[in-house]
Amino acid sequence: MKLVKAIVRPSTLSDVLRALYAADITGLTVSNVRGHGGEVEVVGTYRGTTAKMELQDKIMIDIGISDDFVDIAVDAICKSAFTGNVGDGKIFVLPVERVIRVRTREEDMAAVTPVR
Repeated sequence: MKLVKAIVRPSTLSDVLRALYAADITGLTVSNVRGHGGEVEVVGTYRGTTAKMELQDKIMIDIGISDDFVDIAVDAICKSAFTGNVGDGKIFVLPVERVIRVRTREEDMAAVTPVR
């Protein structure tokens, strides 16, 4: 099992969700986040250090997923979130030790969707 964390532009969220749903990946969480990466932003100097002064609005999508669907999810996100510009986002794939579905107490593979 893996946790796929994708950080994308807010303007691409609808396309990303459509691509994930088309790949039968529906169990996910969407959060509004702020951060910065390689985008050109307002730069200021603080105590002799140049730093970015503004954070960009982003969307973070968390997907608990079975190993068989990781590449499918990553591919769907990459294709649908791509604009070709700096700031398109990042995807992190992390191992998951344990998952429990609260309603049924199912664990691990039985608690993540989809499963092959």
